[in-house]
Amino acid sequence: MKILGISAFYHDSAAALIVDGNIAAAAQEERFTRKRHDAAFPTGAIEYCLQARKIEASEIDQVVFYDKPFLKFERLLETYLAFAPKGFFSFAKSLPVWVEEKLFQKKLLLEQLSLIDSRVDWEAKIRFSEHHVSHAASAFYPSPFREAAVLVLDGVGEWATSSIYLGSNKTLEPKKVIRFPHSLGLLYSAFTYYCGFKVNSGEYKLMGLAPYGKPLYAEKIKAHLIDIKNDGSFRLDMSYFAYCTDLTMTNRKFHELFGGPPRDPESRLTQRDMDLAASIQLVLEEVLLKITKNLHQETGLKNLCLAGGVALNCVANGKILKESGFENIWIQPAAGDAGAALGAALLAYYQEESSERNVMAEDSMQGSFLGPEYSEVEICQRLKNLGAVFTEHEEVELVRIAAKDLSGGQALAWFQGRMEFGPRALGARSILGDPRDPKTQSVLNQKIKFRESFRPFAPIVLEEKVTDWFELEAKSPYMLLVARLKKHHLLEKLPEEEALEGIDLLRARRSEVPAITHVDNSARVQSVSAKTNPLFHRLLKAFEAETGCPILVNTSFNIRGEPIVNTPEEAFRCFMGTDLDALVIGKFLLKKSEQNPALRHDYRGMVAKD
Repeated sequence: MKILGISAFYHDSAAALIVDGNIAAAAQEERFTRKRHDAAFPTGAIEYCLQARKIEASEIDQVVFYDKPFLKFERLLETYLAFAPKGFFSFAKSLPVWVEEKLFQKKLLLEQLSLIDSRVDWEAKIRFSEHHVSHAASAFYPSPFREAAVLVLDGVGEWATSSIYLGSNKTLEPKKVIRFPHSLGLLYSAFTYYCGFKVNSGEYKLMGLAPYGKPLYAEKIKAHLIDIKNDGSFRLDMSYFAYCTDLTMTNRKFHELFGGPPRDPESRLTQRDMDLAASIQLVLEEVLLKITKNLHQETGLKNLCLAGGVALNCVANGKILKESGFENIWIQPAAGDAGAALGAALLAYYQEESSERNVMAEDSMQGSFLGPEYSEVEICQRLKNLGAVFTEHEEVELVRIAAKDLSGGQALAWFQGRMEFGPRALGARSILGDPRDPKTQSVLNQKIKFRESFRPFAPIVLEEKVTDWFELEAKSPYMLLVARLKKHHLLEKLPEEEALEGIDLLRARRSEVPAITHVDNSARVQSVSAKTNPLFHRLLKAFEAETGCPILVNTSFNIRGEPIVNTPEEAFRCFMGTDLDALVIGKFLLKKSEQNPALRHDYRGMVAKD
């Protein structure tokens, strides 16, 4: 049975293909259109999924859309009626879009599918799932658990903003739900907006900014904005928010409460912004811990699965793992709306098929390496067409050279195998650096990524060495858990560093691996196993042999505002437009010093805001 899952028309459109219950392919549309968080119908992603398994569109048995448009329209209408006449401008502006595109979304979907293959009777194949059920399915079905509690938290689906399911074998049983407008995701996004970052993409910046501040506003948030019960359920005071009645997140009452208007995007970050970030992060963690502790006590289950955009908050995830009572947690690596395409397809399969669910010891996501790949012949020809200068090496030699270059302080791009599905680069489309060098963070941020200096980088570490370096007793293959470094790897602060605060904390010595150690001595850990990514595992082993350190800096292969590179051409363009020293793509090595200077690409003035 072949099932195609689709998410589209909000943000992070994607497609996923399930063949006889196995995940065959999955990708976000942004990787093909080069438009970050692209919400358009995922034509490129669908075509890739079909090509990956060499199947015709007519062979698809079902197409499942990840939510139900009529329920979303119902929410829009009821929200307006509840707040009327306030919010009429917002309602009047959005209604034509809903009538034209969203309300008759089935018609739009059928039109777009017909462009892929007009001979197929798509109407007979199309189905609709509910948004949060799609998220829950994406978390439970690929997980390594036969039984688990499932927690879904995001901005909003049709009505649900927080929901709990119990997963057992093939079934997902809904248990609890919190409905719009009360939303932990939208509360966090309100502070994302207020601190000058872009909603639905800048939340991870707010999380990264939090350790620079102090939670001075946490009690004010709990006193005025959110009423938190002992079981983690909550209600927001909607008089402080504008997202029900306007085209923005916060209102004048919110601004007066926190002492001024929202920060202008791209303006200088102040200590207040950092303290606000620390405060909302603390409140988020408090709510999540109450929810998960209560859920563990009520169910007695050992396992927890997470999905929805809030599940990408890896700092909170680390606290849940450590303090909730659950022995094991598994987080869908594409936890946002992209992953819901996968969940919708898996849900349809297990609802209709009588075969047993295949539970794998690790999980069934294949390391999340589910995107396009290129043969050595293709890569070679494409590099020649670009005018690139490169050398070819056997794997052992290639790994040795890369490890030596990295240990010498070079910044190296790594392009291997299938592209990652989800927002994180996990060692297939990555930029790498030496974590021991104090200059690595600033060089990568300012000369390669062209992004804010406060943003931390993640360590990618040999799975078998995780507990030697980090306070983490679990695998973290998808870079979704934050843990502190072990004390014996930390450095004592110098007397002159004790008084540092805010952005000045970047100047303080922190650990033996400063490039991946955040200012609170934490790191967003990614572990690598020899089974899931054997080539990268060998690279880490070679770097360890060279330096004694089993860790590399890992960040996504792209510049600020662009999606992660997909093709060899995009990889070469990014390589030639930044201060990267080398590029390893397949079995080919490119050195910047050997390239034709005329091929350099100037990104200055072209970096998009993210």
